[in-house]
Amino acid sequence: MSGASDVAFEITPTVLLKAYACGIFPMAESEDDPQLHWIEPHRRGILPLDSFHMSRSLARTIRKGDFEVKIDNDFDAVIEGCAEPAAGRSKTWINPEIRRLYGELFKAGQCHTVEVWREDRLIGGLYGVRLGGAFFGESMFHRERDASKIALAFLVARLKAGGFTLLDTQFVTDHLNRFGAIEVPRAKYHEMLDAALQVPADFYWLAIPSSSEDCLQFVSQTS
Repeated sequence: MSGASDVAFEITPTVLLKAYACGIFPMAESEDDPQLHWIEPHRRGILPLDSFHMSRSLARTIRKGDFEVKIDNDFDAVIEGCAEPAAGRSKTWINPEIRRLYGELFKAGQCHTVEVWREDRLIGGLYGVRLGGAFFGESMFHRERDASKIALAFLVARLKAGGFTLLDTQFVTDHLNRFGAIEVPRAKYHEMLDAALQVPADFYWLAIPSSSEDCLQFVSQTS
């Protein structure tokens, strides 16, 4: 990664959105790190919406529908879940400043959650930032098998239904790779971002709650 620098001033939600529009995002070294650092990778992770790969097993799980997907229902619970220790990660990069900033963006309607619930228990989810036709995925988590995958599939369906053109994953992990995530050079990413920012997409075009049938239908559609 490159372009990281210490933040010597308080970041406001407005500054944060401008940074996203320039292809930059903040991260902390750890939960205990009081500072944020601006990140602009040489190669950016994206998940092409029209080539999202859904396995047969995930499709069966979604079709079974023994869960409820909620949108923008409980941001605090989602970011708390994303900050929990997970396999291969004993510490989180989500510090108090991250919680504050994205909480304010959530209140302003620029940050969204996709939440998977079962029997009144949050079992997985994700959150990210919306600008124009671009969605910047920040983090996801699961407490039960496939819950984060369900959240991602419902996010992709919502983005495709609402006319989004870019799903930014920041980096490509093994987990995201299995869904079709790829890396693109910085210059190419900026071309895609600039075009996406001009798109009048609608995150709420798809009904809330949306059904498993809605998810499977929109995920399988191509432009």
